[in-house]
Amino acid sequence: MTKKVNFGIIGAGRIGTVHAEGISTRIATAAVFAISDISPEAAQLCASRLVIPLATRNHRDLLENPAIDAVVICSSTDTHTQFICEAAEAGKHIFCEKPIALDLPAIDKALATVARCSVKLQIGFNRRFDSNFRHIQETVAAGKIGTPHLVRITSRDPAPPPISYIKVSGGIFLDMTIHDFDMARYLIGGEVTELYAAGGVLVDPAIGEAGDIDTAVITLRYTNGAIGIIDNSRKAVYGYDQRAEVFGSAGSIESQNKTPYNTICSTAAGVQGVNPLYFFLERYMDSYAAEMRAFIDCIQNDAPSPVSGLDGRIPVVMGLAAWKSYREQRPVKLSEVAG
Repeated sequence: MTKKVNFGIIGAGRIGTVHAEGISTRIATAAVFAISDISPEAAQLCASRLVIPLATRNHRDLLENPAIDAVVICSSTDTHTQFICEAAEAGKHIFCEKPIALDLPAIDKALATVARCSVKLQIGFNRRFDSNFRHIQETVAAGKIGTPHLVRITSRDPAPPPISYIKVSGGIFLDMTIHDFDMARYLIGGEVTELYAAGGVLVDPAIGEAGDIDTAVITLRYTNGAIGIIDNSRKAVYGYDQRAEVFGSAGSIESQNKTPYNTICSTAAGVQGVNPLYFFLERYMDSYAAEMRAFIDCIQNDAPSPVSGLDGRIPVVMGLAAWKSYREQRPVKLSEVAG
């Protein structure tokens, strides 16, 4: 029988709780052994609800515990590279939420430490594990739509996050669009060489006062000549809008929004459907469990990580290039910021 993977979770906030619950209730091949948070109350609350043996304020308690095989880093972005390096030095495999960091030297230091310590690292781009987006990727990879010509990704939140979060998030391109940058690569298995970003503050003036934008369109150029379009908004009043399409020389494939039920009501008054699922936790809960199963599989079978450190670095490069493009109002090659 394959040994269960014992996890320690660093960060008992919203996403840390999601992973703790997913591992504890949906994955038979793993268990959560401990959880830490700078708020002892948050750690204890999560531990009590999910029957996790250890709750602590100090993340070192997880790293120094020989019973723990891997850690899930769900703390604030500014702590990610510190915890990656410490976990690698302690011989723990690492799952880290995106982004690895907001600057490339910090990312490169963390990735070098992981490589030197020979531990697994997976970055939390959960949308790769969504069944709809995965089907697009598999269909494109199988050649069923021919050579990709156009990639279209729509990603719109139902409401903006708090201004306090926006101020430390790195901005829309490194916080929100970073998922779409990853999807742009994943869906067609191709690399982007150049992008152009346009944006504005159309939702809330306070977002602009915080140094960010809330509405954006980014065009992408791929190495194979394909063109991509990403559109983002911080506020879609009808729900969480997540769609994608790849158009190619032999056809196209697209995914529509997930809804609570797949029905349409037709009457004399009109034809009416239902709004998309409202929040990312509803939309992507299955994908969070799926990405963790993939991480556990790579540990148990000594397989490559399905979302590598490089996969985590490139979307940050794209985010930095997007900010440069927006500020300088010109197309920017990724090579200008790649380091």
